[in-house]
Amino acid sequence: MKALSTRSSNFTDSVIRRMTRIANQYGAVNLSQGFPDFDPPKEITDRLKTIADNGPHQYALTWGAKNFRDALSKKYEHFSGIKADPEKEIVVTCGSTEAMMAAMMSIVNPGEKVAIFSPFYENYGADTILSGAEPVYIPLVPPEFNFSLEVLEQAFKAGCKALILCNPSNPCGKVFTLEELTEISKLAVKYDVYVITDEVYEHIIYAPNRHVYIQSLPGMRERTVVCNSLSKTYSITGWRLGYTIANPEITDRIKKVHDFLTVGAAAPLMEAAVTGLEEDDSYYKELQAHYTHMKELFCGGLKKLGFTFTEPQGAYYVLLDVSEFKVEDDYEFCEWMAKEVGVAAVPGSSFFREDVHNLVRFHFAKKDETLNEALNRLSHLREKAKSR
Repeated sequence: MKALSTRSSNFTDSVIRRMTRIANQYGAVNLSQGFPDFDPPKEITDRLKTIADNGPHQYALTWGAKNFRDALSKKYEHFSGIKADPEKEIVVTCGSTEAMMAAMMSIVNPGEKVAIFSPFYENYGADTILSGAEPVYIPLVPPEFNFSLEVLEQAFKAGCKALILCNPSNPCGKVFTLEELTEISKLAVKYDVYVITDEVYEHIIYAPNRHVYIQSLPGMRERTVVCNSLSKTYSITGWRLGYTIANPEITDRIKKVHDFLTVGAAAPLMEAAVTGLEEDDSYYKELQAHYTHMKELFCGGLKKLGFTFTEPQGAYYVLLDVSEFKVEDDYEFCEWMAKEVGVAAVPGSSFFREDVHNLVRFHFAKKDETLNEALNRLSHLREKAKSR
């Protein structure tokens, strides 16, 4: 038989989701795949119960139910100061995963280059390759995860058509400052580069850091494609409700790509999630306080255990340095840790283009009792590692 497509020939399965399967296999506390073990806001789930009886149950408009897009537009303007036309500038997608893929396929041609900060969420490189483009990686250097403007400019000079910007960053928890984003914006304008953002953690920020919407900066309104979702903000990762916000020309392309990729997002879930989008500011303050508590609980526990890690500025991930365990294969180490210690993490090398094998990623979007149990198990890590 003829050879299969070369685009996916070097792909593995998702390492993050593989670690969930390994966690389930060994009964480990799953701090690998980033989903919470607590419920969404009651208002959303109560609304879903009503919709289960009354609908809608059929297709919504391909690019999203009107009331959902209207609510998205209102919320985005409230937090960013930018009014996005819900008819011409917003497309509702099946999660931010599809949003990113649709954005890439709308902007990038085969053979073109896309800049990606490393470490990066594993989909970005795959999306670039599936689009027929070439990824160019810009290092975020641990432990501060700073980057060189000169290296970024060289990538733009070399012809990168777009930059993928995850802010706050998964997996390192970096929140890009206004000064950093301003410099990135200047280079994007100078070299006519599109910026595709992943802003799913926009409301999970730890003081004194704050989230700046790069689309709001000079010259960026027309060249930014915002990719986002409701998954993390409302603890509904399984609902797969994402969206893009971009200028009308780009949005028109995204609508067409989206139509042929997935047709549309789930109508009953959009209807229920409008309730979440209409929450007032108190909800987001409580969300920030809730995640700040979880960060302090988990990071505080890691400090007491004497581990080395980078405390996140945003999102809900911690990169733990496992150098003391003489790790040569972080995949093998993470599987061993799930089996023998009972805590599942993601090998750090799956996020880095550089040769990094001394980091593993935990997430702390969990109940207190879950995090305390994970910390209790990790307290035996050094002892168990002696016989590894």
